[in-house]
Amino acid sequence: MNRYETVFIITPVLSDAQVKETVEKFRKFLTDSGANVVHEEDWGLKKLAYPIQHKSTGFYNMFEFEAEGDVIGKFEIQIRRDERIIRFLTMKMDKYAVKYSEKKRKLKNQDKKEDK
Repeated sequence: MNRYETVFIITPVLSDAQVKETVEKFRKFLTDSGANVVHEEDWGLKKLAYPIQHKSTGFYNMFEFEAEGDVIGKFEIQIRRDERIIRFLTMKMDKYAVKYSEKKRKLKNQDKKEDK
C-alpha cells in the first residue's frame, strides 16, 4: 500500500456541524474502501490566495492515509461530486515525505507534552 495525503477546502458558508459531517463522510469512505487513515488535521478557516467560486475563505482539512492505487480514483470522484468541496489536491508521498511527516508529528507531540 502507498501513502497519500489529501488536502481539501470546504466552502465557508457551512455550519461547524456541516463541516464535521463532510469530513466524516470522506473519512468513512476511505475506511470503507480499505484505506488506513494515518493522520488527520483540521486547519480551520483560512483566507484563500485568490477567490474561488466568489469565496475568499474556506475550511481546510488534511488526511494522510495508506491505500491501494485504485482507491484514489474513486475517492477523488466522491470529492468532485460533493458541491461543498471547492478545491482538493491528492499527493502520493515518497519515503522522504513520509519520514518528514512522522518526524514533524513527533516533534509537535513532544512540544504539547512539554507545555503541560
